[in-house]
Amino acid sequence: MRCFTVLGPSQTGKSTLVEKLGSLEGPPRKSVSPYGLGLTDFEFGNETWCALDAPGSGEALAHAQHALLASDACILCVSPAPEEAVLAAPYLRVIEASGTPCILFVNRMDEPRGRLRDVIAALQDYASHTLLLRQIPIREGDKIVGSCDLISERAWRYREGQTSSLIEIPKDVIEREHEARAALLEHLSEFDDWLLEELIEDREPANDAIYAISSRVLRENKIIPVLVGAASHSNGIMRLMKALRHEAPPVETLRNRLAATGTAGASALAAVSFHAYHRQNVGKTVLVRALGEGLKQGALLGGARLGPVQDPGNGKPIPAGVGSPGDVFATVKSDHLPVPSLLTSETTLAAPDWIAPPTPMLERILVPSSERDETKLSETLAKLAETDRGLKVMQEEGTGAQLICAQGPVHLRDVCKTLSEVFHVEVTDRQPSPVYRETIAKSSDVHYRHRKQTGGAGQFADVKLSVHPNGRGDGFTFAETVKGGAVPRNFIPAVEAGAREAMERGPLGLRVIDVGVTLTDGQHHSVDSSEFAFRAAGKMGVRDALAQSSSVLMQPIFRVEFHIPSIYSGNLVPIVSAFKGQVLGFDRDERAKGWDIFRALVPGSVLDELARSLRSATQGIGTYSKAFDHFEELYGKEADAIITAHASHASEH
Repeated sequence: MRCFTVLGPSQTGKSTLVEKLGSLEGPPRKSVSPYGLGLTDFEFGNETWCALDAPGSGEALAHAQHALLASDACILCVSPAPEEAVLAAPYLRVIEASGTPCILFVNRMDEPRGRLRDVIAALQDYASHTLLLRQIPIREGDKIVGSCDLISERAWRYREGQTSSLIEIPKDVIEREHEARAALLEHLSEFDDWLLEELIEDREPANDAIYAISSRVLRENKIIPVLVGAASHSNGIMRLMKALRHEAPPVETLRNRLAATGTAGASALAAVSFHAYHRQNVGKTVLVRALGEGLKQGALLGGARLGPVQDPGNGKPIPAGVGSPGDVFATVKSDHLPVPSLLTSETTLAAPDWIAPPTPMLERILVPSSERDETKLSETLAKLAETDRGLKVMQEEGTGAQLICAQGPVHLRDVCKTLSEVFHVEVTDRQPSPVYRETIAKSSDVHYRHRKQTGGAGQFADVKLSVHPNGRGDGFTFAETVKGGAVPRNFIPAVEAGAREAMERGPLGLRVIDVGVTLTDGQHHSVDSSEFAFRAAGKMGVRDALAQSSSVLMQPIFRVEFHIPSIYSGNLVPIVSAFKGQVLGFDRDERAKGWDIFRALVPGSVLDELARSLRSATQGIGTYSKAFDHFEELYGKEADAIITAHASHASEH
C-alpha cells in the first residue's frame, strides 16, 4: 500500500480532491476518525493507496503533522487567490520540517482570482524549496479551460466530470509555454549534471529523461512541483494521480527517512503509530502503518504483544494480519503503543522533534457537573492527552482544579464533546483566575508575645521582629541578630518557620513575596517555651507587621514569543500596546522562511484576550508560547477591583 497525506487550509477543497482521486478507478472506502482525520482506501494503477485527509483547521495542525509521519508523500492543496497564500504558510512549514516530498496543487482554478504566477510567488515567500510549475493554465477570456504540461508539451482541454481531452497547444499559449518550460529545465538542471550539459550545448533533452529527473528530485525532496486543476469538476485530477504514482517514493524511503531521525536502524523499524482515538465500549484505537513484515495479532511490537488487528475503514478483523510493508491498519487493546511514535519489535522510540504540536493558547478550568464526574475527570483527561498531542492537562495553582490548555475554541468544544459522548463525563468550562501576589511597600517593627496557660505546662514565646521589603525577585529571606541568648538557638528555626507560614496569606488574602524578616530580640521561659510557641509567635508577629507595612498588589508578567508570518509583525505592536504590554523586538525565524519570532512582556491577566486578538490579526495562523518572567506592582482602580473580587471569591469558599 502507498500512502499520502492531503493537507492545507480550510475551504481549499481538500476533501473533494481526495474523493475524486479515490474514485478514478472505482468506488473508494472512506472513514473519518473522531478527530477529523479522513482515511480513504482505493485502487489505482494496480496498486492499493491510502489517502489521509488532514483536517483543515489551524487548531488541528498536530493531526496533520502526525499524518505526515506515516506518509510517503503529501499534496498541499491551496487557493488560487494570491492574497490567501499566507494561509498555507503553517502547512509549508511543517511539510518542510518533516522532509516529506510534496506536490503543491492549486485547486479551484475554475474560480480564477488572480494570476497563477502571483499565487506561486506569494507561496514562495514561505517555502525554502523551489516551487516549480509543471503545468500552465489555458484560458479563454477569464475562464480556464485546460492545461499544458511543460515536460511532455501536450495540452488538454477540461471536460466536466470526465477525463480531459488531448488538444493542440493553442497558438496564444505557445510562447508562454516555451518560457515556462525553459524555467522548469533550468531549475531541474541544478540537480542533474547531464541536463545542465544538454542545456549548455543547446540540445533538446528527451522528455523521458526529464520525467526521470523530475521524479528523482521529488523523491529526494529537492523541489516542490506545482500542478493545477479544479477537483469539484475533476479537472487535473488524473494528471495529479499519475504524478503521485510515478514520482512519489516507496515506503522504503519513508523507513529510511524515519530511521535517520531516531536511534534505530531502518531494518529494525517495524511500524509507525500516527493517530489514536477513544471509542465508546471499545477503548483506545491506534492507527499504525507497517514498515516491515509479520505484523498480526499477538506479534511483538513496541515491547509488548499487539492486540487485534482491524481494517481502519470498517473495523473488521484482519485474521491473517498485515499483508505487506506500507499497509495501514488499526489495532485495539494495544494501549502500550504511544502516538505518535516509531516502533520496533522490542521498544517504542520517540517521534522526531518536528512533530511537536503548536503551543496551546486557550486555558480553561473544566468544572464537572457531579461528584461522580469529578472522580472520573482526571483519569479521563489523561487518556485524552495520550491521543491528542495538541492538548495539555495540568492543575490550577491553589485550587487543584483540572486545567486544560487547548489549541483554540473549536478544539475546546471537541474535547468537551468527546468527554460527554465517549466517556459520559459532563463538564462546563471557565476561565482560570490570574495568579496574583502581594508584597509590602515599607518596613515595620513589631513586638509579639505568645502566652497561653493550660492545665499543665504553658506556652510562652516573645519575639521582636523587623519586616522589610526585598528587591524584586529576591523572594523571602530570614535573618537574626539576637544577642545574649534571649532566644535560644534551637528555637530560631521555629521562628523562621512561623514567618514563612505568615507569607502564605497576607492582608490582601494573597501569597506574600519579596519580603525579608529579621529576628532582633526576644525572651523565653525555661519551662513554658517550646518550638511550637516560637513558631506561633513568629507567624502572628509577622502577620501583624505585614498589616502595618502598606500591602501592594503584584501582577504576573509573562515573556511571550509570538510565531507569526512576517507580514503580520507590524500588526502586533498596537495589539501588545493596547494590552499594556512591552514590545521587546522581533527576529526572523531561521527555521521557517517568511516567519518572525516577535517577543513582548505582557500582564498575565490579558493572555486570554491576547490570544483572541492574535487569531483575529493573523487569520488564525499566529501562535504564541509564554513563560513567567516576574511580578510587578499594580495600583489604582484596576488593583482595587482585583482585590475586591478576590475577597468576594474567598468569602464564597
